[in-house]
Amino acid sequence: MILELETPQGPARAHLQIAEGASLALVLGHGAGGGVQAPDLQAAARVAGELGVSVALVEQPYRVAGRRSQPRAEQLDAAWLAVIEQLQAGALSSARLVAGGRSAGARVACRTAADTGAVAVLCLAFPVHPPGRADDTAKSRLPELEAVTVPVLVVQGESDPFGRPPEGTHRTVIRVPGNHSLRNAEAVEAALAGWLPRFN
Repeated sequence: MILELETPQGPARAHLQIAEGASLALVLGHGAGGGVQAPDLQAAARVAGELGVSVALVEQPYRVAGRRSQPRAEQLDAAWLAVIEQLQAGALSSARLVAGGRSAGARVACRTAADTGAVAVLCLAFPVHPPGRADDTAKSRLPELEAVTVPVLVVQGESDPFGRPPEGTHRTVIRVPGNHSLRNAEAVEAALAGWLPRFN
């Protein structure tokens, strides 16, 4: 099922996979230049479905409009919050939320975790820093990850040029073969299968 949802930035689109009687929903956003067909997002959706978890893969308004260049963080966050609010009031109203996404989508989920009431956050290929800028602390996105107070799973490619975040108090980091694209679906599925059931 596909829903078009209004946001302050224009229509967003949610690709829904509803599991009957599900008490948990996994809502994921895409990366900056990609879409919801990314291999790691599809792998996460498959595992969640097999575990009886409802899934929504969310396309940000700029992608629905056919643009590849993403807007400012504030606009991404506002659109995401509008989508989550409508999903929680409708199709996913009876389910607790695990929010997440890949790359830029993971950043959005981290920044908005408290506002959405997420019980956990899934980060696929979290971009710790721009490629080649590991020593530039001003460019680090780690504070966004550190600010999340609920359990976080980060699945990161061993050779990701965007860096590899450290483990943290509430954070589990699983490194899998590959780079930022996380095309190793089996490794992503295995990581998620061992983590998601604790919230179901």
